[in-house]
Amino acid sequence: MKTVVKIFLLLTLFGTTINAQTDHLGNTISLPEHPRILLLKGEEDPIKQTIDSDKTWARLHAIILAECNELLDERPIERIQVGRRLLGKSREALRRIFFLSYAWRMTQQENYLRRAEQEMVAIAGFSDWNPSHFLDVGEMTMAMAIGYDWLYYGLAEQSRKAIQQAILQKGIEPSLDQKYNNWLKVSNNWNQVCNAGMLYGALAVFEEQPQLAKNIINRAIDAVALPMTEYSPDGAYPEGYSYWGYGTSFNVMLISALEKAFGNDFGLTAKPGFLKTAGYLENMTGPSGNSFNYSDAGNGGGLEPAMFWFAEKLKDPSLLWVERGHLMNDNARQFIKNRLLPATLLWSAGVTMSTMADPKTLMWTGGGKTPVALMRTSWSDPNAIFLGLKAGTPSASHAHMDVGSFVMEADGVRWAMDFGMQDYESLESKGVDLWNSRQGSQRWQVFRYNNFVHNTLTVNNELQKVNGKAALLSSSKKPGFMNAVTDLSTLYAGSLQQAVRGVALVEQAYVLVRDELETASTEATVRWTMLTPAEVKIVQKNKAELTKDGKKLILEVREPANAVLKTWTTDPPNPFDAPNPGTIRVGFEIQVPAQSQKALTVLLVPEKAAKRSKKNAEPLAKWPR
Repeated sequence: MKTVVKIFLLLTLFGTTINAQTDHLGNTISLPEHPRILLLKGEEDPIKQTIDSDKTWARLHAIILAECNELLDERPIERIQVGRRLLGKSREALRRIFFLSYAWRMTQQENYLRRAEQEMVAIAGFSDWNPSHFLDVGEMTMAMAIGYDWLYYGLAEQSRKAIQQAILQKGIEPSLDQKYNNWLKVSNNWNQVCNAGMLYGALAVFEEQPQLAKNIINRAIDAVALPMTEYSPDGAYPEGYSYWGYGTSFNVMLISALEKAFGNDFGLTAKPGFLKTAGYLENMTGPSGNSFNYSDAGNGGGLEPAMFWFAEKLKDPSLLWVERGHLMNDNARQFIKNRLLPATLLWSAGVTMSTMADPKTLMWTGGGKTPVALMRTSWSDPNAIFLGLKAGTPSASHAHMDVGSFVMEADGVRWAMDFGMQDYESLESKGVDLWNSRQGSQRWQVFRYNNFVHNTLTVNNELQKVNGKAALLSSSKKPGFMNAVTDLSTLYAGSLQQAVRGVALVEQAYVLVRDELETASTEATVRWTMLTPAEVKIVQKNKAELTKDGKKLILEVREPANAVLKTWTTDPPNPFDAPNPGTIRVGFEIQVPAQSQKALTVLLVPEKAAKRSKKNAEPLAKWPR
């Protein structure tokens, strides 16, 4: 009774906000019986047919069941907070409950149901789900909602009541408190994840609190439209690869749940750029299997269940080429870490490995807040050249001072690399003011986050300008000269009058990086840097030989003629920085006189193209468009 009264008071307090929402659900007074989230009663049969018809899908299904068998002997999760986060426990809860609930739905084996019930009852007994860091609540509520809904008729009545009350009290109720729900007004992954969790909770307990549930669902549909504007116009996700896997996956979980419960996505799928984002994610992975890990991202890629939803929506199995590789080659340990893994089978739509053909286009570009250009020589050749360029701004969510940075790989080696993120807790625990992105903030002292260690320019040993923005000026898919050009000028305001960078994949054989600079009223010191995991041997003043894994790459500075290559360490300069073993920076510094122009041209040539003749670089204005 206390919960109902408190929720009524909160609804009254925020009644003005709620009344301002669009009433998407109208006169909806009931939903399908349980199970109603993602997978209705009887919809297990098509999944079983998929498993029976393809050995790769059968293997994935078997991996999930094997992990559930391991979980049978695990103790339930305990409420152990790390720093300001309970998120690790929430994610493990979602993984366990989703896996075990899937196993129950597919096999009807009692032990899976009882183990999931044990987990949920323990979580229901937590003092709270840490609403001060609401991602924790969002994921925990989704976990509990899936288990409650999918196992509903098998749960003991006392357990069902405890879980239902926990979803209301510890999930939905704090989302009505303005102290905790600022995520409703942000355009990043928090909005997507938290709204998805709340919507799942509302769907699970709909019959118990129909008006509250309708309000929560209407709110989620309205609020999630805000981060979905970030995909416009082409699908490039501003927060980068890893956060695509977070924000977009939960956005898809939200839409998929709406479609299943109401037969309606309420216009969300049609948001500009959203369906195009599948092309972005697919093209962000190089032949080595590593992602273009700019901003706060990890280097390694992995299976993305949401891609199967996109492929079905667009009727384009070629979007699953990278996922096919994961399904066929990844080991079980990689799969079972993915808390949304069962959704892969839910969204598989009967597609077989043989229908996942390689894409037809070798280049993808996207504009928006964080423009990128991604190009390669082949999808099927593991030795193909891959080149990615990032534009954008350091002021974007989770961004680094990496504007103008690139990654490059050939012969299965990532020659030009990015460190990506450093673990947040490792910085926060040392008192680093990590989330203040103002120009002079401590965030930019973190070695992995500033431009000194990215594959871009540093001018006068200064940081890039946080408020600077770089758009893609032009691009071309011409096979002999795939290229993209971006204007970096505002990133170096006050030091340079103009800075324009172009990268090109030339004749399907080597990479060209060209910068055209113009100084302001004073001389400028410009450093060109490339971070690499290779061993670097400088063989001439303008030429270096990089070696790794028995492969070679030649880095050659074509202009200016007086450039002298050197290397810099990647040893951490601060006690809070993570170690960076096995890496080095290679590049050069030049002095550019005041009010003058200078071009920098660098070639990155795989060994097999070393004897091929190279043309002199044309000015960027003459590059194909």
